[in-house]
Amino acid sequence: MEQARKLLSEIELNEEVYVGLLEKLIGETEKLQNNPPDLIPREDNAVQHILALLKPHSKEEGGPLDVEHITYTEGRGNIILRYAGSGDKCLSFVGSHLDVVPANPETWERPPFEMIREGDQLFGRGTTDCLGHVALVTCFFKALAEKRPELPLTLNAVFIASEEAEGPGVGIDGLLADGKLDALRNGPVIWIDCADSQPCIGTAGAIPWHLDVSGLLFHSGLPHKGINALEFAMEASGELQKRFYSEFPAHPMEEEYNFATPSTMKPTQISVPKGGLNQLPPSCRVSGDIRLTPFYKVDDVKKVVEGYINDMNANLSSIPTRGPCSKYEIPDKKGELKITFGEHCLSGIACKKDSPAYAALCTAINEVKGEAVPYSICGSLPLVGDMQEAGFDIQLIGFGKSDVYHANNEYCLLSDMADATKILVRVVDILI
Repeated sequence: MEQARKLLSEIELNEEVYVGLLEKLIGETEKLQNNPPDLIPREDNAVQHILALLKPHSKEEGGPLDVEHITYTEGRGNIILRYAGSGDKCLSFVGSHLDVVPANPETWERPPFEMIREGDQLFGRGTTDCLGHVALVTCFFKALAEKRPELPLTLNAVFIASEEAEGPGVGIDGLLADGKLDALRNGPVIWIDCADSQPCIGTAGAIPWHLDVSGLLFHSGLPHKGINALEFAMEASGELQKRFYSEFPAHPMEEEYNFATPSTMKPTQISVPKGGLNQLPPSCRVSGDIRLTPFYKVDDVKKVVEGYINDMNANLSSIPTRGPCSKYEIPDKKGELKITFGEHCLSGIACKKDSPAYAALCTAINEVKGEAVPYSICGSLPLVGDMQEAGFDIQLIGFGKSDVYHANNEYCLLSDMADATKILVRVVDILI
């Protein structure tokens, strides 16, 4: 064990290799943008560079790494890396994804689809979210393969497709359903897709919703003969929010987990059929999302919100109106509300603070960065809540910059990635 710890301690980020790999990955990002139906990523464009770098260290070439390229949709691959230990326990680094959010070159100060280095800063779409992490973990496993420490536990890494938008069965959900992650149950899973080099101990669930409102088209000069679906939608949305915040207020555990915000329900989009300014719109759709701290259950909230809609439909006169001619029920016609939820809702997570992996992360961050400051956010990650419920010990961390998450002029710091390597090495050292 002493020799294994010595070899581990010698692992540092090879900055030349890291920058070279990240440059190739960022160079593929125009084809890695994920915003269906317009932009469907081809993650294998990134996969090829990872496989090429690790091939000399693969078991097929006499090296110690198991390298598995797994594809459920053509061109959209995932990668599983395995550095085998002598025991049945493991430590896994999961969640770093191969797709990116879209970037508009016209709003960037630098070309988003190529990596630009300016001193310690590495600019480009995906440097923080999340190709910078993919390159980090790839380089870590390359260094393991070169040093070959004999460890008592197996180290795994999983790079996933289709994190930034719904792609059922393409990425982590496909791997989970296919049993490819079963072996990861034998130890902690450190999900690397956060930011700021601090433990993220909580994320929110995400429930997309659509409120469809039916009214009655009529001339705006005779508003008493129609039902203005736009007014109806605005007031119904407000009533939904009012009831939601009454029933799902800030939870006492949110303070313990240092959540920046409580659960929220808000509209983010609205649409009506094309028509004249002198027409009452006959229908309206309001869409938005619920961000739910992990101390409430997604299915419970959906049922409660559906109950709100049923109650409002049964009591239209209880919904506030706008002016003397604004009504949601007239002779021979009643307005109607219908709510639907997105097909893929996400559950939040409150990480287990009594986990040895959490203690190891905090110790490593204290030693490398000077202080560990755990935090929680109402952003969402795919499947982490479901995996925790299925028995996985999930811990969250990331080493990019939250200030530029999904933003123009995204960047990461090379020095942060060098420190990240030290943190990963120290976590392994503690857990063996």
